[in-house]
Amino acid sequence: MDFKNLEDGLRAAHGDDITPEDVMSAAMYPKVFQEFKEFTANFGPVDCLSTRLFLDGPKIAEEFEVELERGKTLHIKALALGDLNKAGQREVFFELNGQLRSVLVKDTVAMKEMKFHPKAQKSIKGQVGAPMPGKVLEVKVKVGSKVEKGQPLCVLSAMKMETVVNSPMSGTVKAVHVEPDTSLEGDDLILEIEE
Repeated sequence: MDFKNLEDGLRAAHGDDITPEDVMSAAMYPKVFQEFKEFTANFGPVDCLSTRLFLDGPKIAEEFEVELERGKTLHIKALALGDLNKAGQREVFFELNGQLRSVLVKDTVAMKEMKFHPKAQKSIKGQVGAPMPGKVLEVKVKVGSKVEKGQPLCVLSAMKMETVVNSPMSGTVKAVHVEPDTSLEGDDLILEIEE
């Protein structure tokens, strides 16, 4: 294996703070190393936290210190948890060096019980999204159906008005993500069409 080439690739992808240990990790466990670098890019140096704090999080009213580097220590006190919002997040209130702060955090346990409908990606041709929030009354096509541009695909009911969702292109229905009585938010994915 060309370790120099691997190191150059890692430096190009993740910056210059690549250690010899990083190169060995990437050589032996490339996928795990990539996930680790993405995680630390999102969440910072979590190795400053104790294992219990990292895995379970702090208890309410618990105070703890996080030493980022020598002479730079954060004093944190967990204060309260807010209610769950529609996006599956809770507002967490805490004191940071005596200052009151709050941050929105995804509640992964609660999100397992909540149902999330995928959103239509505007960048992906053929994904048809709901034009507005509403309930599906009727799906007029099924997987494998040939559709023409402008052909009705499904009917939504919103605020006692019916809206027909038409095909943006000609092609074949690849997947249908709704059924009658499905409640949708704006831009929720209805179906996918391929040319």
